[in-house]
Amino acid sequence: MAWHASPTFGFAAELMPLPRPVNRANKRGEGGNRAMPTLEITIDVSDAARLGVAAHIAATVTLPEHAPVDHPIVCFARPSSSYTRAYYTHDLPGAGAGAQAAFHAARGWIFVALDTLGCDRSPEAEALDRERLDFATLAAAAHAAEQDILARLANGVLLAGYPPVIQPTVLGLGLALGGALAIYQQARHRSYHRLGVLGFSAVHTHPLAPPGGELVTVGWYPRDAGLETGWGEGAEPLNAEALAAAERSGRGGAAWAALAWGFHYDDVPREVVERDLRHYDAIAGGTAEHGDDGPWYARRTPERAARSTLTPGVVATEAAAITVPVLAAMGERDLVPDPAGEARAYRSASSMDLFVCPRMGHVHNMAGTRALLWERLDLFGQWCAAVRAAS
Repeated sequence: MAWHASPTFGFAAELMPLPRPVNRANKRGEGGNRAMPTLEITIDVSDAARLGVAAHIAATVTLPEHAPVDHPIVCFARPSSSYTRAYYTHDLPGAGAGAQAAFHAARGWIFVALDTLGCDRSPEAEALDRERLDFATLAAAAHAAEQDILARLANGVLLAGYPPVIQPTVLGLGLALGGALAIYQQARHRSYHRLGVLGFSAVHTHPLAPPGGELVTVGWYPRDAGLETGWGEGAEPLNAEALAAAERSGRGGAAWAALAWGFHYDDVPREVVERDLRHYDAIAGGTAEHGDDGPWYARRTPERAARSTLTPGVVATEAAAITVPVLAAMGERDLVPDPAGEARAYRSASSMDLFVCPRMGHVHNMAGTRALLWERLDLFGQWCAAVRAAS
């Protein structure tokens, strides 16, 4: 069965049972719903993007109630190509509750959720040529925006009355395409002290079928394949013969059943799953510009970069070059066919951690176990800050 949808989501059936850490959110009575100080900013990245037109990245900064003094953590988080930064800052519908940004801010993090360049809802973003939004451009723009925010924090000018944040541990976080971009950015720009890759495989990101289902076939495109090189929309993928054979099987409808299985675990309400799939269909078909399903849904996607997300080893060289500690985290159903094999990709990393969150689909922040994933990220962040402080 062939699958031609946007290469940013998938499904896996691997589960590595891990001991459940103590949920400090429950002990503290802070499950991520508590209001935290937030700041909306827009950063000019025109020089870094080098598109010849104005380019800006929007970010939401969620601050802890009390400014961190010892070993501060600043986390920069990017969603997949189908979502906006609100994926992290809103209490999303689903089986669980709470917003990830508030969850981490309650534990002392400064959490910065950024839109991917060209994926926000502004008229300026709509005017950007999505065929020019390749890995290099998106990473350079994100790095510039993050460095701007770090400079404001260090100089105490991000928010009036908020004290300077000196020498924080900087954590990069990305979901799906956001994870691929974080890997690329770290290798090229050395943006982070530590890296969290969510729902993305540095070996081979691929959607798997549910139990008893048929394995889907997806298009493989070279990284940054663009119109000017003959690799734009409608171009033949590298595995064109396999796709043609899959299409001849006439079982394309099964892909959508597999999609629902991979996006969300069984406890997510049906209406939430259906709404998410409608948005996915609109993004894949280029008709999402006027949707109103929720502020966490993107209206457009960086097509040039997204096109190659499911190609084997799309950022393999960059992943191998990363030297900082890495946490690869994913749901029980996700884009990562072989979670235990992810360690091979990060051969230069000083530390590599793995977490497969039970009862979770690829859309982590709509899962009933979302707080369990956030708790694991919090433990990783605190450990990273402690190790860096001791170095």
